[in-house]
Amino acid sequence: MLPATSKLCAAISYRHLRNMTGLRRQAAVAISQELSRLACHSTGPSTWIHQVRRRSSLLSSRLEEKPFSEMEMSYIKQGEEALQKSLSILEDREGWKTETVVNNGDKVLSKVLPDVGKVFRLEVVVDQPLDRVYGELVDKMEQMGDWNPSVKEVKILQKIGKDTVITHEKAAATPGNIVGPRDFVSVRCSKRRGSTCVLAGMATKYGAMPEQEGFIRAENGPTCMVLRPLAGSPAQTKLTWLLSIDLKGWLPKSIINQVLSQTQVDFANHLRERLA
Repeated sequence: MLPATSKLCAAISYRHLRNMTGLRRQAAVAISQELSRLACHSTGPSTWIHQVRRRSSLLSSRLEEKPFSEMEMSYIKQGEEALQKSLSILEDREGWKTETVVNNGDKVLSKVLPDVGKVFRLEVVVDQPLDRVYGELVDKMEQMGDWNPSVKEVKILQKIGKDTVITHEKAAATPGNIVGPRDFVSVRCSKRRGSTCVLAGMATKYGAMPEQEGFIRAENGPTCMVLRPLAGSPAQTKLTWLLSIDLKGWLPKSIINQVLSQTQVDFANHLRERLA
C-alpha cells in the first residue's frame, strides 16, 4: 500500500515540479525521495505519519525563509569578522601586561596591537551558571542601562537572523565629566559553541541612526565577551571581556587607559550585583 501511495504522489506532483526552481524544487524532490525511502523501510503507519509531519514542517519553515538583502549580508559578515578577530587576539597569550588586580581575583590586562591600538582584557569569575550570565548579557541586552551606571541606554535597532543585531548604545558621562557622553552604533554577533558562548561586536554605519546631538560618536571593536563554565565548578562562569574603544575627541592616553580599565572592573561588580 505504501509503495503504491508514494508512486501516486510522485506522479501527481511531476507536472508541478517541472515549474519549480531553486530551493523549492530541490526541497520537493528531497521530500519525494524521502517518502519513497520511508515507504520501503517503515515499520508501521504511525512511524511513517510522524516522519512525514516532522519533515513537512521542516520543509515549510525552510521555504518561508526570506533571503537576506545585500546590506544585511554585509552586517552578518562584519559580525563574523569581529568575532574571528576578537578570538584571535584573545588566543595570543603573549605580550599582555597587568593593569589592575582586585582582591577578589578580578584582573585587567592590556596590550598594544599595531592595527588596533591598545586593547584591554578583563578576566573574572562570576558565581552564577553560564545560562544565567548569557541571558543577562544577550537576551536582556536592552536592560543593561538599568544596572550598569556606565551605560545610559542600549537599543536594538535591527535583528538579522538569529545571531546578528545592530545596536545603539549611549554611554554615561564619567564622574567629573572627565569623558563626556559618547554613543556607539555597533553590529553584534552572538554564538554558542558547545559550552562556550561568545558575544562579539564592532563599530558600523547605520543610516537610520546618524550622530546624536550632545554625544560624540565613538567606535568600538573588535570587542567580545567569552563565557565558559569554570573548570570543575559548572555553577560558576569564567568571563573574559576584550575591550577595544576609540573614544574620539581629544583625550590624554593616560586618562583613557585609566577610565577603560576601571570601567571593566566596575562592570564586573555591577554584573554580580544584578545577578545576585
